[in-house]
Parts: sequence; structure tokens; C-alpha cells
Amino acid sequence: MGDQPLVFAHRGASYDLPEHTLAAYLRALAEGADGLECDVRLTRDGHLVCVHDRRLDRTSNGRGLVSARTLAELEMLDFGSWHPGCAPADGDEPPDESHTRLLTLERLLDAVLDAGRPVRLLVETKHPSRYGADVERRLVRMLRRYGLAEPRPDDPVQVTVMSFSPLAVRRIRELAPTLPTVLLLEVLPRWLRLGRLPFGTRIAGPGIGLVRARPQLLPALRAAGNEVYVWTVNEPEDLDLVLTAGIDGIITDRPAQTLARLGR
Repeated sequence: MGDQPLVFAHRGASYDLPEHTLAAYLRALAEGADGLECDVRLTRDGHLVCVHDRRLDRTSNGRGLVSARTLAELEMLDFGSWHPGCAPADGDEPPDESHTRLLTLERLLDAVLDAGRPVRLLVETKHPSRYGADVERRLVRMLRRYGLAEPRPDDPVQVTVMSFSPLAVRRIRELAPTLPTVLLLEVLPRWLRLGRLPFGTRIAGPGIGLVRARPQLLPALRAAGNEVYVWTVNEPEDLDLVLTAGIDGIITDRPAQTLARLGR
């Protein structure tokens, strides 16, 4: 790859297939993405599931809060038929379960470990949450069970934890000090001076809108010695912008398109 940035599939290949489904992640791996990005929330009975929104309404046929449902209740819902890429080839065929079933973090980790090649996994803990610090505690506990909480350079699967919450990032640093962390940024906080990130975090995750609005941000972050992963980079002009800036990671709904632009 040389100096090319890593390409991360945002919620899987989510432009083509329903976000956060196993099918979307397997597509991204098949397309050659360097890594995957997922969001995690806790269910009422303590399971980590890959769902972005607090509520079920947008991405499933359910209603209400993810955090108020048990895993068994969530697994009865359809998480994919709303997406155009989920339409079956034959109207009489039932939809493929990998396109519509709720994905747990455990299933995603199994799929990543089965990929047979190096994969980076970005896990975003979602806040605010009624379960507070328990989200990070359970995440680190699971990563330890998989042998992923203390990364070594030769490990084929490398996990990085992200959050918009500085407190969540601090919790990860306390629970698993060697696990890389990303502080996500949608707006520029006043305390972010000269590109310095808090709590030992060395990777910044600004949104593409912030990058466009604050052209001085990426140079400042890089000059301070940080890596930079930008989300969600889907449009050709945005891809050109971040490539010119020399960033370290591109988080995109369209990994195949991004890889093609990079000549990979």
C-alpha cells in the first residue's frame, strides 16, 4: 500500500447492502477493505449488538429503544428488508438471513477472525447510554476473551475503539491501556488546542463536514503527531480532499469505489 490510507467499510459495505448486517461486512471483506467499522450498543440483558441508532425505527421493523429490548426480542426483528440491496432475485424466495438478521459483536468478531487475512476493526461505543460505563467494560471483557484487548504487531486482527465521548475514550484507556483509541469529532471542541487529543488518544476521527469547514484542522492534527481517520467519505470530491491532506484512514460506505480510486 505504501503511503496510501487504510480503507474502512462504514457499517460494512452499507451503500450496497443493509448497514450492520453480516452480508454488508462480508461484502466489504470480499471487496478488499482493510478494515471494518461498527457501532455497538448494549441490550437490556447485556449483549453487545451492532446498531447505530438509539431507536429501532430506521433500520428495522421494530419500534422503541435498542437498550430496552433483550437479545432474543431483537433477533425476531428484520434489520434489512428496507434496503434496496436486500431485494431477493426471485420474489418467492425468502430473504437471506445474513441480509436481515441482527448482528452481535460476537458474530462480527467471529467473521473477522475467519477472514484469513489481516483486518482492522473499528468499534464505536455509542453514548449517551442508560448503561454508561458498562458499555466499555463489557466490550473490553469480550475483546479479552478473544485475545484482542492487548494487540501485538503480528496479530492479524487489530481492534481500535472509537467514541464521540471523551469519557468513554478515557475508560478504554483505563481498562485496556494498550488498545488504540479514536476520539470522534463532529464539531470542533474549544478545548482541542493545536491538535492535542485527551487521555493519551493518538488518533483523531473528524467528520468530513468538519474537515470541509475547518481546512486548518487536518494539518494541525498531523503536526501534533496524531493519526487521522475521516468519516464518512463517499463523494469523489471529498475523497480527493482527504487524499490531498495525507490522512491515515478513510471510513466510507463505498469501500469498493474508494479502493478503485486508490488503484487497488
